Amino acid sequence: MTAAAFDLHLQGGTTTVCRAWVLLRRDGTVLGFTDHDQPLTIDGIVCKADTGLNALALQQATGLSVDNSEAVGALSDDAICEADLSAGRFDGAEVRVWLVNWARPEERAELFRGTLGEVVRKGAEFRAELRGLTEPLNQITGLAYTRTCNAVLGDGRCGFDLSQPGYFAEWEVGALDRDQRVLEFPGAAGFDPRWFEGGRLDVLTGQAAGLWVMIRGDRQNGSARQIELWQSIRAPLIAGDRVRLTAGCDKRAATCRAKFANFLNFRGFPHIPGEDWLTAYPRAGQPADGGSRSLHDLLGGIVE
Repeated sequence: MTAAAFDLHLQGGTTTVCRAWVLLRRDGTVLGFTDHDQPLTIDGIVCKADTGLNALALQQATGLSVDNSEAVGALSDDAICEADLSAGRFDGAEVRVWLVNWARPEERAELFRGTLGEVVRKGAEFRAELRGLTEPLNQITGLAYTRTCNAVLGDGRCGFDLSQPGYFAEWEVGALDRDQRVLEFPGAAGFDPRWFEGGRLDVLTGQAAGLWVMIRGDRQNGSARQIELWQSIRAPLIAGDRVRLTAGCDKRAATCRAKFANFLNFRGFPHIPGEDWLTAYPRAGQPADGGSRSLHDLLGGIVE
């Protein structure tokens, strides 16, 4: 790609330009589109024509202002289908928009780079918000001093390997309710009660493959294991589909020590005094000799 050659082309009296879109979904699927009447190849990705995808006017600013734009398109089975949109497979997808010389696709300029935000469907049309690279700057980040752990189970700060035997299970769905929020796994055994509560369920096969949901509840129902999800899976799930369940963590120090043997990486402050310490006053039976008060006294005699 030669930027100088593309600039010269734009400065000429006649131009042969079009737009090209490249979408990278979080599941690794890559899709390409163009508003040209013939397919184009951008960095080895074939951008299909006649897909009905186009963009409203790009509104971009200098500095840290958030880019504002929308992608508008028509639903089609071979490009962007209603089932994938409903399942959330396009949520957070990376988007790159190019202005391309269709006569020489290597001559192009990147107009936009960001992610897909809210997707709104209306009939056979959809509109997707485009969020620029500065969008994450609007999110509040940082760590706080809390009694519970502020790491995510299995991440770099936690350091626990969830692929170890005993901390995951792959089962076939035996039955599920109408809302796809309560799943049953016949004959599932080998794990303590509530072992997967707070964990994650990933769908491995079927129409919902690649989707995941957090686990709200885990209990034994006779000979079957019953898993309740926080929300419904946004694609059809049927009996026989295979899923992977990962153990959950309630972020307490006692759980980190007993369940995961990972207390050295605990990222909380289990012995930090609570707000009651600010209003503490002398009580009968407590030392009143002016000496330092022990942590045991400050917390009312209860320390994890």
